[in-house]
Amino acid sequence: MLLGKGTPGMDVMTLAGKLARLIDEKGLKVTAEDLLQYKGVGDAKATLILAAIEFARRRIKPDGAKIEKPADLLPHIRHYADRKQEHFICASINGANEIMNIRVVSIGLIDRTPVHPREVFADALSDRASAVIVAHNHPAGSLEPSSSDVEITEQLKNAGSIMGIALLDHIIFNRNGYFSFLEAGRL
Repeated sequence: MLLGKGTPGMDVMTLAGKLARLIDEKGLKVTAEDLLQYKGVGDAKATLILAAIEFARRRIKPDGAKIEKPADLLPHIRHYADRKQEHFICASINGANEIMNIRVVSIGLIDRTPVHPREVFADALSDRASAVIVAHNHPAGSLEPSSSDVEITEQLKNAGSIMGIALLDHIIFNRNGYFSFLEAGRL
C-alpha cells in the first residue's frame, strides 16, 4: 500500500516482497540507503516506509515504556477495543517494569476467546520476561469478568508462579473503560 505502484520492469507485489524480505532481515536497523537500492524506491518512498516502520515500532512494540501500574498498558492496547472479536493480549514485562513486547495470543468470538497458559507464557519465556500483564477486549461491551475470565486468571497466576513469571494483572477493556483484576483485589 505504501508503494502505490511498481516499476515498468517489476510489479508492486514483487517489489513489496523484496522490501519485506529486506525489512525482515534487517528489522529496525533498516536504513534509507538500504531501501534506495531498489529500483522504484526513491527518497520519498524510503522516507514513507521508514516512517511506517517507526510508527509500528511505537504502536505495536513499545520497548521500554515504563509500567507504574498495570493500567499503564492501556494506551498501548486501546486500539483493540474496537475489534469485533475478543483479542487476548500478553505484554512481557522486564525486571525494570518496562514493556518488552506485546503480542496477541489468540483471537476468538464476540464473547470468548480460547486461551491456554502454554500459549500465554511461550513468548514471555523467550523474552526472558520477569512478569506479564494479560488483557482482552470485550466487544459486547460489559466489563464484568465472566466465570471463564476468572478461571483463566487463576490458571495463569498459578502457571506463572511455577515458572517464576509474575502475573501482574488481567485487564478487560472496551472503548469506554476497563476492569482490572488487580485494582479490584481479585488477583
